Amino acid sequence: MANVTFTSPRMKKDLTVYAVAGDTNTLLKVAQEHKVPLDFECQNGECGSCLLQVAVLSKNAPAGVALTEKEKTVLRYAGKITAQQIEDAETRDIPPPWRLACQFIVRNEDILVTF
Repeated sequence: MANVTFTSPRMKKDLTVYAVAGDTNTLLKVAQEHKVPLDFECQNGECGSCLLQVAVLSKNAPAGVALTEKEKTVLRYAGKITAQQIEDAETRDIPPPWRLACQFIVRNEDILVTF
């Protein structure tokens, strides 16, 4: 199980929910299931409307690092990721701070999601 904590000025208080580790649900799907008011439009990684910050809270090495090609393109275009951050994610498992909720697969790690 993973603890996912959502925080935003749009919410009265932070919300921590449990996500099933190993499931293929995206962070957007987890948010929708718990009525978290995340912005989204296309749901397929092309518009960037579900942009958010993800911080790993677990002491273990991050597990949800994989970036899709769509996510890399949108994050680069938005100025939220550098070529070095992409390389670090792909070769050293160092997650970038900005992600797309519709592309991020929740893994067995506790995360803080800021939007």
